Formats: sequence, C-alpha cells, structure tokens
Amino acid sequence: SSQKQIKFTKPTQSEEIREPRRRKHYVSVDLHAEMRAEFVSLPGPCEPEDLIDGIIFAANYLGSTQLLSERNPSKNIRMMQAQEAVSRVKSPEGDVQTLTEVDLFISTQRIKVLNADTQETMMDNALRTISYIADIGNIVVLMARRRMPRTASQDCIETTPGAPEAKKQYKMICHVFESEDAQLIAQSIGQAFSVAYQEFLRANGINPEDLSQKEYSDIINTQEMYNDDLIHFSNSDNCKELQLEKQKGEILGIVIVESGWGSILPTVILANMMNGGPAARSGKLSIGDQIMSINNTSLVGLPLATCQGIIKGLKNQVQVKLNIVSCPPVTTVLIKRPDLKYQLGFSVQNGIICSLMRGGIAERGGVRVGHRIIEINGQSVVATAHEKIVQALSNSVGEIHMKTMPAAMFRLLTGQETPMYI
Repeated sequence: SSQKQIKFTKPTQSEEIREPRRRKHYVSVDLHAEMRAEFVSLPGPCEPEDLIDGIIFAANYLGSTQLLSERNPSKNIRMMQAQEAVSRVKSPEGDVQTLTEVDLFISTQRIKVLNADTQETMMDNALRTISYIADIGNIVVLMARRRMPRTASQDCIETTPGAPEAKKQYKMICHVFESEDAQLIAQSIGQAFSVAYQEFLRANGINPEDLSQKEYSDIINTQEMYNDDLIHFSNSDNCKELQLEKQKGEILGIVIVESGWGSILPTVILANMMNGGPAARSGKLSIGDQIMSINNTSLVGLPLATCQGIIKGLKNQVQVKLNIVSCPPVTTVLIKRPDLKYQLGFSVQNGIICSLMRGGIAERGGVRVGHRIIEINGQSVVATAHEKIVQALSNSVGEIHMKTMPAAMFRLLTGQETPMYI
C-alpha cells in the first residue's frame, strides 16, 4: 500500500501498526486556539489514549531556520512565516535536497525528532513550546519558541520606547519536514493539545464533561464589563483638549507605551515626562493619561512605533494639540469567578500578563495583555515569585481584585529602564 502507516508506541506493549481514520483536511492549526476550543469534543485522527502514550510518523527532515516574530501574531502572519521557512530551507526544483529520514514522535507532553536509523534524539520540544504547525502540500512546518536566558525573558511582552519595532521580537525556530502524512501530522498535534488540556483539567479535579462551552458562556453573559473603557472614555469630565507650546526643534519630552491588548479603545499611555520638557512644563498632563489624538491625527488602534513616529514628526512644530483621556496609571481589575472549574482566561509569566482569552471573565474584569500585576486582593505581589502569583490566582474564587499597569511603565517608574524621550 502506498498509504504511510503510523506506529503507535506503548510503554507496556510491543510496537503495533495502526491506520488512523482520515479527517477533514485543514492547512494550519493555531495551537493555543485549539486548547481553547470545545473541551470535550476532540476531533482528530488518533485515539486520545494513544496520544498520551505517543505516536510516531515517518518523515524526512529538510532543515531548520530561525525567524523573528512578535509573540502573538495573527494566523495569516503565522502562515506567511511558515511559507518563508519553507522557501529558506527547501531546495529549488531540480536541485538536490539534503534530507534525513526521521521518526516524528508526538504526545501530549512533547514532540521529539529521532534519527530513523540510529534512533538518536535530534530535537526534543515540550508540547507547550510549540506555537504553530502548518501543512503545505506534503510539507510540515513546526514552529517552536526558543528558550531564552532568564534575564532576557523576564518580561513576556516588552516595548522599548524609541525602538523601530512596536514590540519585542522573539526568536522562533522553524523545523521543516516532508511527509505523505503532512495533514495527519498537523491534525494529530492539534489533537494532542486538546487531549493535554483535558488531562490538565482532570489532574486538577475537574471533569471536562462538566464544563461545557454553553455553561461558560452563560456565566459570561451574566457578568457586566467592569471598569468599562467606553463608559470612562465617554465621560466628558475625563476628556480634555490641550494646547502645548514648544520651541522649534524641541522634542515633546514624553515616553509612551501601549495600553495593552484587551483595551476596548487601544491607544498609547503617557508613561514618563522629561523634566523641563514641553509636556512637563505645561502642567496639563499626568502619568497614565491616554493620548487619543495629536494635531487631529487619531492614535487609536495604531501600533506603538507608528505613534512614536507621529510624535517625532512634531519636532519642528511650535504648537501641539493633544486630545487625552485622564486615566490613573494603575488599572483596577475585578474578576468574578463563581467556581474553580471556570477558567480565569489569562496567563502570567513573572508577573506579566502574557495572553488573554477574548470574551472570558478576565477580559470582562479589565485584564490587559502586557500589564504587570501590582496587587492581588489588596496584597502587593511586586516582589512575589512567579509560582506564588500563579498559585494565588489559581486558587482564587469569588471576586478577585487586582491592580495592574503596563509593564514598560512599571520598569520606568521603578528605575529599571532609562527613559527614551521623544
């Protein structure tokens, strides 16, 4: 048969050969979205218990390349990155392609690449480090986050004022494989994420069958948005139009940072002012103010680098008109979690909020990506270890009160970073 077979490895049984049922083809899998999908339904070509033990696909390893990427790019950008990786690694038509026959091991814990002849481990990635997998014809691209030294990864999302890029660039290693089972490999890894998530729920005493998507939606629909930006921004008392005077050639003397993903009106926040600069001299601005427009150019929804460029372009102006919304530098968050079985809907790394589930109870409560948690239920967590922060959040039910601020602003205010004024 020309159909490639899949070997399922069992720790207590001899190796067995099994042909999985083919499912509908899809060209790419957003793995973290896959984890948030239906908790009980686990579509895919494999039996869940086989993925727990691990399965092996035969493939040819073509090579790897490294890309720079924002932490959470869109699905379209991920696919473009995968195609870029293929173009870098795959030899042009007619040229000899260097390849290595490998066994691609997939389980709910990890993905390993073994040399088919020697069975030596060529690569070993924990499943949670895999960000994306795409199948393009008979090519599979596996994208994994590079492990960084602790000093380089303390902040999950980092913005450097004045830098040409709006966000910190993360190293992404892309492994390229060729296999007749490219579709099945992509589907199996997506299914492994779903199975791993169900196993996580069970390990924490939660029956996945008890937590339907409808039940979670019903809870969400009973909760009102807390500290709703639209209410705050539509209150005329909070909105101001300011006129600043400056010398020609003089910079405005401010540092701006992103308001954070999760904001209903995403724009930039005033994080620092230069002593004696035009902004500070005016006495009209405060740290935490959100800048809606400058000289009638709206900044709402624009990338940080674009906003910085607009402000730098004002250097030769002598008058600058700002529309701002007065906001405190600290964001108050209130998450209502009726039971431990409900996901909080966000993740944290070293005190920084790294991801947020759109439409979840955390978003309803005012959580924003890129913010540092300052306080949980009245207790400061500024000097608290990552594990203790996670434990405090994981075990909290009822009303969870938090105070957060943009991580870049926190670093500036605590002297961890030198401000780059624009």
